[in-house]
Amino acid sequence: MKNIIIVDDHPMMRKGLAMTLEAEPDLTVVGQAADAEECMSMLESMDLDLVIVDISLPGMSGLELIKHIQALQPDLKTLVVSRHDETLYAERAIRAGARGYVMKLEASNLIVKAVRRVLSGGIYVSEEINERLLLGLAAGREEIAQSPLEVLSDRELEVFELTGRGLGTRDIAERLHLSVKTVESYRARIKDKLNLKSAAELMQHAVQWVEGEGST
Repeated sequence: MKNIIIVDDHPMMRKGLAMTLEAEPDLTVVGQAADAEECMSMLESMDLDLVIVDISLPGMSGLELIKHIQALQPDLKTLVVSRHDETLYAERAIRAGARGYVMKLEASNLIVKAVRRVLSGGIYVSEEINERLLLGLAAGREEIAQSPLEVLSDRELEVFELTGRGLGTRDIAERLHLSVKTVESYRARIKDKLNLKSAAELMQHAVQWVEGEGST
């Protein structure tokens, strides 16, 4: 029997994933957490085979959580299930230590296949993302050194993406469980890192990047 915990701040999402996985005779969901802190406490007391993680969590982001898990328990596998577009986050998730990436819209159909692939020692991403990862390795990283994917922190990238999708500061704060002041601070850091002079320039850059990445 393989022991799994699910980390997602949406109770219905956790419940749906748990029901799908529990229907398999050799998989059992032994715990559910709403944030990274709750997950970390579970790691200390449970014998686990897999942690399913969302990217957007209150407090510590899912990607930061994956890095912590890798540092504490390098053999414990992680799988990302997220609403974020795979083309924007899968590569970063794999680099953080995740062994797979599934978008929430596809989770009900793909989650068991992805879980089994990861538990067997493989990596689960779509064919498109797999090709991009391989091409990136073949070509080297120099040509995308100034990509937002490279220079922004995990949380900054989330703010940047949501900005590009047209969300305002208050909406982003609510979505990421942050204060408006914190989101404004992230926006300021993003502008500094990307050498952007104004909020309008930030918005334009973010929209172009989201549309470009999402269509490649």
